[in-house]
Amino acid sequence: MNASHHDGPQDHEHPPHRQDDHGHDGQSLGGHGHGSGHHHHHAPPTGHDRAFAIGAALNTAFVVAEFGFGFAANSVALVADAVHNLGDVLSLLLAWGAAWLTRRPPTSRRTYGWGRSSILASLINAAILLVSVGAIGVEGIDRLLAPQPVVEDMVILVALAGIAVNGGSALLFLRDRKNDLNIRAQFLHLASDAVVSLGVVVTALAIQWTGLLWLDPLASLAIAVLIAISTWGVLRESVDLAMDAVPDQIPHQDVEAWLGAQPGVTEVHDLHIWGLSTTETALTAHLVCAGQADDRRLHDLTTELRRRFRIGHATLQIESDADAAMCRLRPNDVI
Repeated sequence: MNASHHDGPQDHEHPPHRQDDHGHDGQSLGGHGHGSGHHHHHAPPTGHDRAFAIGAALNTAFVVAEFGFGFAANSVALVADAVHNLGDVLSLLLAWGAAWLTRRPPTSRRTYGWGRSSILASLINAAILLVSVGAIGVEGIDRLLAPQPVVEDMVILVALAGIAVNGGSALLFLRDRKNDLNIRAQFLHLASDAVVSLGVVVTALAIQWTGLLWLDPLASLAIAVLIAISTWGVLRESVDLAMDAVPDQIPHQDVEAWLGAQPGVTEVHDLHIWGLSTTETALTAHLVCAGQADDRRLHDLTTELRRRFRIGHATLQIESDADAAMCRLRPNDVI
């Protein structure tokens, strides 16, 4: 018997019941509109559209100004910060587009909808920022070998504006940063930009006080290191989600132990947990049970999986001992 229940984007079609090689079919429960009375959320909320629009507009205007003032002030640190901010503008636009795509309904071809676009967006964003690290590093080393004077007062004023723009934009994504990798990526990028701008201010003041011109390219290299460090975690998690790894916030062993501890369950196998998007998680598993499971109990299991572990798209297949003995998916090393 299969139980399917999820609160994320739903299929419009009624999929066939899952059937393994050993030939036992299941019965579907909930999650696909079979009259089970469940209420589902068909798309993520649109509340972040305004934050994306404001953040993208503010940062685009600031990037144009920062590039101009950076070249006018002959400051590689300011230009490096502008490159970083340009990466964030692209990041905001990509994340905004992915958020819009995620709300598109599923089709017969894309039965999970466009949820994985949010994973691809976070992956592309991380890659863009790492490319900018290389460009900043090359220019910073060149200037470190041949330091040049900068207009400190101009650098300080532009960097102070950067603190306001980036800090204010980061606050737009503060609330939901823990629930969505895409939102967290935007918050981290913008917050790190504010810190970087603060570093540029400190560097310009230090040059004024000491006259050490090499502090400017040194600050640009420090900016590159900061970008790489702040980006690495997002890149790693994005690659993991793209490769269907268990999301970081889901304790795989705890989920398996909890399923195995349910009354009548003697074994759990073929357990898979993966991200449908940066916010939705799916699970499939075979439960070997003594006796027949009723529909109400299966519904309670899938409801509890969402409450306990935030797994909103769960499909469970119930097997007898005889079924499990013939199940080709029973060994742990079989996908």
